[in-house]
Amino acid sequence: MGTPMTAKASVFIATSLDGFIARPNGDLDWLDQANTTVTEGEDCGYTAFMDTVDILIMGRNTYEKVLTFGPWPYEKPVIVLSRNPIDIPTELTTVTHSSKTPQALHTRLSAEGAKRLYIDGGITIQRFLASGLITDLTITLIPVILGEGIPLFSPQQQDISLTHTETISYPFGFVQLKYKTL
Repeated sequence: MGTPMTAKASVFIATSLDGFIARPNGDLDWLDQANTTVTEGEDCGYTAFMDTVDILIMGRNTYEKVLTFGPWPYEKPVIVLSRNPIDIPTELTTVTHSSKTPQALHTRLSAEGAKRLYIDGGITIQRFLASGLITDLTITLIPVILGEGIPLFSPQQQDISLTHTETISYPFGFVQLKYKTL
């Protein structure tokens, strides 16, 4: 038996041009508005990305926001990170809770054979970045300036160097940036 592979931890997210993932109250109305301009059938690579994901890890705030969207959108296992207990409706059989640190959770999931983790939610992404666990980022810039909101990034103890791998410019104004961490 060799050493288990370390799971990739990936970010796939949209931000305003000024780097916010939501309004201060968590509202995504600006993103819903922008999505009305997207060419029918275009998902900016989301389905192809999700096809490579084994497990989603999101924070409590993101989980609670997703619950307001209507039917649960994920078929893959979802782990909600929270230091406090959370209520998970019984019909959401693929959703579990963890209060582990990003490092401990990543180690456990890697040992269990996960190959790619989708990290979602501002604080959760920031915690995984600070732990040096994020392997790649896909950030889709939406052509709107919010001026304030929930930032994608937070102050870091040290620089996080990235290698640019691709830029895709969509005819409806979105620009998708792809990076790998060094």
